[in-house]
Amino acid sequence: MDITATLNEIATLSVVDRIRIVQAIWDTIAAKQVYPDLTDAQKQELDRRTCDYNSNPNNVLTWEEIKASIKGQQ
Repeated sequence: MDITATLNEIATLSVVDRIRIVQAIWDTIAAKQVYPDLTDAQKQELDRRTCDYNSNPNNVLTWEEIKASIKGQQ
């Protein structure tokens, strides 16, 4: 398969069609449930966030609170 030729052909499609292709590709990846390994930096960040949460379990916002905060900034 010539990836460059395929990408060039995809680039000629409408944005809507390209988004559909991306979604379809992502669906095939997700269906296999294969995920790349985390980098050391990502693991450290997750550990930091977990530690922070465990130290301050009440210092959290709900998704609704976060959305409201973002909407209030607009």
